[in-house]
Amino acid sequence: MTPVQGVDQAFWYILGISVVLLFGITAVMVFFVVRYRRSKHPVAADIRDNYPLEIVWTIIPTLIALSMFYVGWSSYLGLRTVPDDAMEVEVLAQQYSWIFVYDNDKETENELVVPLGRAVKLNITSLDVLHSFFVPAFRIKVDAVKGMSTYTWFYADELGEYDIECTEYCGVDHSAMVAKLRIVPETEFQSWLLK
Repeated sequence: MTPVQGVDQAFWYILGISVVLLFGITAVMVFFVVRYRRSKHPVAADIRDNYPLEIVWTIIPTLIALSMFYVGWSSYLGLRTVPDDAMEVEVLAQQYSWIFVYDNDKETENELVVPLGRAVKLNITSLDVLHSFFVPAFRIKVDAVKGMSTYTWFYADELGEYDIECTEYCGVDHSAMVAKLRIVPETEFQSWLLK
C-alpha cells in the first residue's frame, strides 16, 4: 500500500465512523425525546448504578477510538517507512523558493523531476526561516526547519505535473513559494538528469 492509499484509508474510515455515529446518536436522541417526553413520563427515571449500561457506554467508545487510532497509526507508519531502493533528493527551502539537489549535484529551483515507478525520499531542511513542504496530491506535508533535517517519501506512480506549496507563513512573498513536481518516464528522467 502506498502512503496515499494509507492516508485516504484512514480518512475514509474515520469519516465513515463519524457519519454512522452522527446518524445513530441523532436517531437515538429523537427516539428518546419522543418516547420519554414529559407528557408521558412526568417523573424522570433514575439510571444510576446500572453497571451493565456503564460498561457498555465505556467499552464501545473505547474500542471505536482504538480502532481509529490503529488505522491512523498504520497510515502514519506508511508515511515514515521509506523503501530501501528509494531515490533520494535533497530539498532546501529558502525565502521564497524550493531548491532540489540530486545525487549527481544537479540543482533545480521550483521544479522537482522524478521517474515514474520509483519511490522518492525527500531529505528536507531550511536555509533560513520555518517553511512547510506540502504536495497535496501525495498527501505529504513536512516542516522545513533551519539546522534540522527531516524527510518524507512518496511513490511516483502516475505521470503528470503536481503542485508543491509552502504551507507555513514564511514572509511577505510566502504565497509565491510554489513549485512543480513532474513525474516523467524513466528514459526521459535519465536524459533530463544528465543535461
